[in-house]
Amino acid sequence: MSAIDFSDPAAIALLTQALTAAGVDGLEISRPGAQLRIIISGEGEARISATGAAPRAPGSAQTVVTAPMAGRFCVEHPAASAVPQNLPRSLSDTDILGFIRVGDVLLPLRAGGSGVMTRLLAAPGALVGYGDPLFEIEFPS
Repeated sequence: MSAIDFSDPAAIALLTQALTAAGVDGLEISRPGAQLRIIISGEGEARISATGAAPRAPGSAQTVVTAPMAGRFCVEHPAASAVPQNLPRSLSDTDILGFIRVGDVLLPLRAGGSGVMTRLLAAPGALVGYGDPLFEIEFPS
């Protein structure tokens, strides 16, 4: 058996389609220097993996939102008209920040809390890996 290329969107799309067809809820593969997590169950949304950073100003905490899996990073839904997002912008806990696209599958990324998105850290359309930084958000403390 050959090793899976975690940077190949076609390989990840094939795995995702196979898992969906088989009715499997998800898969996690880890090896030194690489990790792939595909979650299909639930409401089709991602839980964001975030790492805390030093507070930027009194009363708020800066957080970097990272990619929950490998895929193409989309700031807007591909079917939506391209309206540029002005930053900084306020977020509610239910706002969708963007999407990770693997083949035909879109995984929405939710804010998870009210705050202010201050910076976009990944280019729209970029291939991102698990844990790559996507957004910088300030949450009130």
